[in-house]
Amino acid sequence: MKLTKIATIGTLAISIAGLSACNNMMPTKSAAMTAPMHSQSMAKMNVVQVAQSNPDFSLLVEAVVAADLAGALSNPNANYTIFAPTNAAFAQALQETGMTKAQLFANKPLLTKILGYHVINSNMAMYAKDVKPGNVMTLSKDTLMVTSQGKLMDEMGRTTNIVKTDIAATNGVVHVIDRVLMPK
Repeated sequence: MKLTKIATIGTLAISIAGLSACNNMMPTKSAAMTAPMHSQSMAKMNVVQVAQSNPDFSLLVEAVVAADLAGALSNPNANYTIFAPTNAAFAQALQETGMTKAQLFANKPLLTKILGYHVINSNMAMYAKDVKPGNVMTLSKDTLMVTSQGKLMDEMGRTTNIVKTDIAATNGVVHVIDRVLMPK
């Protein structure tokens, strides 16, 4: 995929405008959408604490801990944009790959690459209004596409719905997705 560079923010090349198409998506019900997530209380937590505060991200939190990324993602000086897959998304990914949770979590290089594919690190957190369709470079140095329909397309050609946006944290923002993103 060719990276369309509209603006450069630090080392991240990104197309900036508005991911407003996300607001037009048909969301699916999940605990991540129905659990109380009060933006004022979330804004006092870092992105890891936001994930820890919602039981529907327990597999994500477990994966972050298994990959030894909790400390790095708690960095108060960072501005992360996190695409957080729900527990149902992780279960679906395990089924698709034929791996068990133990196998995935034991393969630290693979787990780190997959988790890094869900993170964008830049000088500013990317809220839904800040992004438009195009390609972005992830922390894992892989390309992720935002489609014109406001979905994410991974390097495997699989699309993912963004079911909740703009959960503010002290070091970034979290967007809830319904599928684990897979780099090549």
